[in-house]
Formats: sequence, structure tokens, C-alpha cells
Amino acid sequence: MIWTCYSTRMSICSWINLEGKTISVQVVIKLERQLMMQNEMRERQMALQIAWSREFLKYFGSFFGIAAISLTAGAIRRKKPAFLFPIIPLSFIFTYQYDLGYGTLLQRMKGEAENILETEKSKLQLPRGVITFENLEKARREQSKFFIDK
Repeated sequence: MIWTCYSTRMSICSWINLEGKTISVQVVIKLERQLMMQNEMRERQMALQIAWSREFLKYFGSFFGIAAISLTAGAIRRKKPAFLFPIIPLSFIFTYQYDLGYGTLLQRMKGEAENILETEKSKLQLPRGVITFENLEKARREQSKFFIDK
């Protein structure tokens, strides 16, 4: 439900009744813009992380290939299979980076995060509860007194 009112300056202001609370349309638009900006920033950060992983994979893939060939040749030439052991942890790193850059790791992480949000909500609670405006004001006043006294 939307109401329109006229202020004393004769400018039009609109109001929205949202769940029993009256909110200015301008406030709602501002909040929607903030949410859109936060989502855009999150998407950009995720894209940057994927791009970083792909770029890292190029360099690490080259290193891994050279190391695997060299270690295999050394193991065959010297007849010591111990030279092959460093390939194992390097292959885990390579596989992880490949999965992050080109695979389904992010989708699996998203699914697990959704599962945690639905079934393990108690693990997400902050110590001392949610931060309130009153707590922030109290901390700000204490900090202001601390700096003023000096």
C-alpha cells in the first residue's frame, strides 16, 4: 500500500506501508541501491578470485609439469622412487587450483554454505550476540572520552 503526503513546503513525499511499518519510498530506494551495490561488489570480488586462480594455474601448471618430468626422470635415472614423492602434494595443489578456476568447486562451496545456513545456524552466532547501535554508541563514547582525557 502506498500513501502520498504533502509536506509544509508543498513537495510530494511518498510512503510505503511495509509489514505494518510506514517507510519513505526514498529510504526503500536507498536500501535497494545499497543491496545492489553490495551484490555487485561481491560478484566482482568472486570474479577476481576466479581470474586470480586461473592465472595462478598457468604458472603453477608450468612449474608442476616441469617438476613432474624432472622428478620422474631423476627417479628413473637414479633408480630411487623417493624422487616421486614431491609430485603427490604438488598434484593436490594443482587439482585444487584447477577445480577453483575451471571446475565446480565454487558451486560445491555455495551448496555447503547454504546447508550450513539451514542446518547449523547456531555455529554462526557472534559472541555477545548481534552488534546493536547502542553498543556501538557506548563504545564510541568510551573511546571519545579516552582520547579527550589525554
